Amino acid sequence: MAIQKILIVDDSPTERYFLTDVLIKKGFSVSTAESGEEALLKIKTDKPHLILMDIVMPGQNGFQVTRAISRDPATQDVPIIICTSKGQETDRIWGLRQGARDYIVKPVDPQELLAKIAALG
Repeated sequence: MAIQKILIVDDSPTERYFLTDVLIKKGFSVSTAESGEEALLKIKTDKPHLILMDIVMPGQNGFQVTRAISRDPATQDVPIIICTSKGQETDRIWGLRQGARDYIVKPVDPQELLAKIAALG
């Protein structure tokens, strides 16, 4: 399945704007959520083809939301790329164990992000 619809989950307006700008310029349809809880609601109403997930957010963190999405039969086929400032190798391994397909450390390099999306699609 070609990736068209991408959900960006990040509590930072700056990050959401930056990622949205990069993706829209490449022809993707983008929606955003400011929290894990909002993301879980949006996924149920309009299932994205890919999710870009921050880790450090109020309420449920990105690890918890990634785990919930990857364990739900209705959403487990949606790939998740974690985009976070947490650059430790243990964080990366933990994120992948929760069900993420890939892991990018902020600041996000647009070319790296687009290459990872292309590899999934």
